[in-house]
Amino acid sequence: MTSSTEHGPGGHSTAAPLSPDAWDARYAGAERVWSGDPNGALVALAGDLPPGTALDVGCGEGADAVWLAARGWQVTACDVSDVALDRARAAGAAAGVDVTWRRAALEDLPLPADGFDLVSVHYPALLRTPGRTAERALTAAVAPGGLLLVVHHAGVDEAAAREHGFRLADYVAHEDVVAALGPGWTVEVDEVRPRTGGGGGGAHHREDLVLLARRGR
Repeated sequence: MTSSTEHGPGGHSTAAPLSPDAWDARYAGAERVWSGDPNGALVALAGDLPPGTALDVGCGEGADAVWLAARGWQVTACDVSDVALDRARAAGAAAGVDVTWRRAALEDLPLPADGFDLVSVHYPALLRTPGRTAERALTAAVAPGGLLLVVHHAGVDEAAAREHGFRLADYVAHEDVVAALGPGWTVEVDEVRPRTGGGGGGAHHREDLVLLARRGR
């Protein structure tokens, strides 16, 4: 699934949606997939927020979740890969922070009735379905008055995505999330921004498509 500092590691030719076992294999193929730094859009947009409850969807190796927890947030972080979560737990322990780590897809994650003050998703590999299951789960996870931050790669080429194992039509896109925002939502940011951050998988991407929306109270 998605991960901290990047999501969707490459190196496989299949364009079929990936299973948890396939994600485990991808993570196991490298000592570290991502840079270990929090995503730049999260730092820029959440750095001045008062801490509350946060959900990191597709947390990968845990850099975003650890960064939030170190700033006082109560963080729940989910991913489908056991290998990624083992690394995330180790990163949290090394940083001396507490994060609730969950092995689950977003759609299968039990969520608190009152939601989260911040739901953060970077470079998601959320499957597109006729019922918009993932989009509905995302918006439902946000507390009244809370924020939804979703960051995609900007200008991704379909052929290049296939070379890295992804068929874009299989996954929730930026416009799908925008369309899922019903009455009462206020879009605070919807723009292309230069991608900031270190190396790791996907460092060749130069621009992010950033959506920040607030749910009405």
